Amino acid sequence: MTLEVLATYAAALSLLIGSAFIAVGVIGLLKFNDPMTRLHAPTKVGTLGIGMLLLASILNAFAQGDPSMHELLIMAFLFVTAPVSANFIAKVAIHRRDCAVPPSPPRDDTWSTLNSPDGAEGQGAD
Repeated sequence: MTLEVLATYAAALSLLIGSAFIAVGVIGLLKFNDPMTRLHAPTKVGTLGIGMLLLASILNAFAQGDPSMHELLIMAFLFVTAPVSANFIAKVAIHRRDCAVPPSPPRDDTWSTLNSPDGAEGQGAD
């Protein structure tokens, strides 16, 4: 088997895996009711599915003898922007009260601050 044939088989396998992940993402997007549970389908599964399709495109271009790096740029853009958009969607769902509000922290004066819970601020950092 030549390297081109192996690349073609790997591209076909990547297409099948990517298509399966995208199908699971679409089913999850249609099946879930709550916006926060719906959020996982396109961001997690869809990103991996698109990544596999782009990998198949890279492998196919390599097998054809015309390598291209455009897909790597698309992949990098996708993997950087997907978590940011998921964060924004989650924030909108929380602010619109479309989902369950997270529980309050046990002590509100020390949560996400530099205050120490025992009141010994500034001690021990000498």
